[in-house]
Formats: sequence, C-alpha cells, structure tokens
Amino acid sequence: MIRIGIVDDHAIVRSGLKQFFADQPDLCVVGEAVDGREAIDLVRTTDMDVLVMDLSMPGQSGIDALTMIHAKMPEMGILILSGYPEEHYAINLIRQGASGYLNKECDPMEIVQAIHTIAEGKRYTTPAMTALLAKVEANAKANPKVKAKARLLNYDSDAPVHEQLSEREFQIFLKLAKGEMTGKIADELFLTGKTVSTHRMRLMKKMGLHSNSDLTYYALKNKLID
Repeated sequence: MIRIGIVDDHAIVRSGLKQFFADQPDLCVVGEAVDGREAIDLVRTTDMDVLVMDLSMPGQSGIDALTMIHAKMPEMGILILSGYPEEHYAINLIRQGASGYLNKECDPMEIVQAIHTIAEGKRYTTPAMTALLAKVEANAKANPKVKAKARLLNYDSDAPVHEQLSEREFQIFLKLAKGEMTGKIADELFLTGKTVSTHRMRLMKKMGLHSNSDLTYYALKNKLID
C-alpha cells in the first residue's frame, strides 16, 4: 500500500480526494492537514510515502511547508495539487523539492499515476512541464545576460524573471507581493529581519524592480497571486 497524506484547507476537497483514493486498491490515506504548519506536523508524526498538498492556504502556505519539509526530510515525496496552472509555479517548486506538480483540473487518474511514480522515488512531470523545463534551460543558455526589466515588460515572449530567483528569494517574493511585512515574514520563516531585507534587496535587483508595489503588480500580472 502507498500511504498518502492530504493537505488542503477545503474540507470538501480533502473528503473528495480521500474517497477517490479509497477506491484505488493500493492507496491508503493515513493523515490530513489544513495548512502548511499542520502539514509539517503531519510528516513528523505519521509514516507516509507521498504528501499531496495544495499551495494556497491560510496561515502557512504550501510553499512554506514544502521548503521546510524538503530541508528536513528530502526523501519525502511531495505532489503539489494546485489551482494554479503549471506555467505559474511548477518550475520553481520542482527546484524547491516538489516531486511533481498537477493542476486541480487534471484527470483524476493522472493524480494516481503521479502518486505511483513519486512513491517509486521518481519525479513526475507532465508533457507541459517537461516542455517548460526545456524552454527555461534553452533560454538560460541562449540569453544568460538578458536584462530583467526587459523580460518583465515582455514576459510572454520569454521566461518569466521570477524563475531566476533562488528558492528562498521566490518564497519571500510571494510574501512581499501579498503585502506581508518584513517582521512577519521573518517570524514565519524563522529568519532575522536583516536576512529577509537582504533577500528582498537581491530579488529586487534580479527582477529589475524597485518597490513592493512593483512586486505585487508583477505577481498579479503573472497570476502568481490572486
């Protein structure tokens, strides 16, 4: 049996997934969580093979939980099941340690296929994600010094500038874009305020932006936040 944990803040989603997995002969749900903090506690206290986790949740998000879980348990298989299309988050989250990424509108049996793949210790990538990864790699080789501001103004014709960010920078970028203050971000990520400010300065430089409102505009334009 493949042991599964489900993390989603909507009870109806958790219930639906739990019932669907119960109909599969080799899948067993061993625990549930409603946010990132509970997800971290769940993997600490429950033996499981694959964690199926949403991104957008109140309190600690799936992105925060992914970073912490992967740092402490790099062998844990994590499938991100999100309402956001692959092109918005998939590449960054794969870099941060996710084992796979699926949009919630996918065929339910694809979730089962992804879980089987991840349980075998492999990464699950859809054809669309594979194409995205190839595009990013090709772009990095062909345009190693493309100016971030130009990419921001014409993001549809090139790889988004947020793909240049490190794991921690991307995590802090999303929080800043949502309007969170430095002190709160530091507390949530167990960092000092100075460290958060340093990351902010670096990601601003990489993205060619100058203010938090610029970050919010970029995130909204690229549909990284609602």
